[in-house]
Formats: sequence, C-alpha cells, structure tokens
Amino acid sequence: MSEEKTTHFGYREVPVNEKARHVGSVFDSVADRYDLMNDLMSAGLHRLWKRQAIAQTFLRPGHQVLDLAGGTGDLARLALDRIGADGRVVLSDINAAMLRRGRDRFINEGVDERAAYALCNAESLPFPDASFDRVTIGFGLRNVTHKEQALREMRRILRPGGRAMILEFSHVYIPALRPAYDFYSFKVMPFMGRLIVSDADSYRYLAESIRVHPDAPTLAGMMGEAGFEDCEYKLLSAGVVAIHTGWVY
Repeated sequence: MSEEKTTHFGYREVPVNEKARHVGSVFDSVADRYDLMNDLMSAGLHRLWKRQAIAQTFLRPGHQVLDLAGGTGDLARLALDRIGADGRVVLSDINAAMLRRGRDRFINEGVDERAAYALCNAESLPFPDASFDRVTIGFGLRNVTHKEQALREMRRILRPGGRAMILEFSHVYIPALRPAYDFYSFKVMPFMGRLIVSDADSYRYLAESIRVHPDAPTLAGMMGEAGFEDCEYKLLSAGVVAIHTGWVY
C-alpha cells in the first residue's frame, strides 16, 4: 500500500484515510436518481458503452463473475443474460445505498436467484484466490484511493484463463472537442445535479475525478504491473471512455 499522506478527491487533496468517506458521501447523495442522471448526462450513451464493454468481457455460460463498484447493477445485469442458469454474478460495492439499489432491481426483475451481493472495498476483497472467471468494474476505478492495490486484488481473485474488464472515463483525444467537453463537464453537469438531485458539488467532483484519472496508456501499464497479460484498451466516443481488458494465464 502507498505511504502518501494525501490523495486527490477531484481537484482537492485530502488525507488518504478520508477519501473513501468523501466518495461515499457523493454516492449516498446521488443514489436515488443515479440511473436517471446517467441517462440524462450521457443522452443514453452509457448504455451503449456498457453493452460494448460486456461484449469485450467474453462471458460464457457457467462463468462466475464479480462486478466491482457495481452500484445499480447495469453491468451485472448484462452479464446475467450471458452466463446462463449455471453462472453467478456477485454484485459488489463499497456504498450500501448503491448496492441496495442494485439488489432491489434484481429482485424486481426476478433474476436475484443467480446473483449474490457483497458490501466490500475493491482494495481488500473478501474472496479466496482464483475464485472468479471474470471481474468487471464500470466507472468505479477512478474513485478508488489505491488503484494499484485494487488491480492487484482483481488479479488475485481471477482463475487461470480469467479476464478483467475495466470501463472508465478517459481523456478526449481530439483537441477541438476539449473546450466543449470541459464546458459540459464543469458547467452543465453541476447545473443538472443541482436541478435534479439538489447536489451540484457531487457532479463537480465527478467531472474533476475524470480529469485526474490516469489516461488509457497509463492505466494499461498499471494493469500490466499488477500481473495482467495481453492488456489492451479501446477508446470510445473520441476518448470520453475506454474499455480496458487483461488476461490471467
């Protein structure tokens, strides 16, 4: 684990041991309307990104899947459609309010018999070594305090032949688009947050957290250092998001 005294919370520096609490406050605030805000902020694109990400996970019937920072369960729900009656998805999150939303959704949709739920920190997973075939995390890694540790944990719990998939915001690679993207991120998103969930600060943090998150090549290198092999990434929507994958052999 890192020995640094502070870490970034958006553009702010906070004590390392306080970041998880700050992030938790953000998601406690937005949990009830999280899905609505995702649809509005991305004009529905997040659903297409998640479908593309799941396609890159190469799921098979019978797979055991861990979805980290799974929140309201979008990725986990897509995974359930692909793993068949003998497969299982563990939906996990560090935030209880978000995890409850995902659990309630699965119960309402009648798929909870093939799902389990875990309130846990991605940096210290309560699962044995080599216990899953696939691990996914969507738009959650940038909120983790020690990303390298979370990647090592993802590697640890995968079996030989396992695959990790990380869907995360990245850096827009077309210079002409950056001013418009910045205006949308720092002006429109907080305005929508204030209007819909009475919380502009949480969405300002989300915009800032994207800017301080490692770019795609850097994250691919971090995955390699954590023990993943054949690490690759695919940029979507001019680099707004990236799908990262890596194998365990």
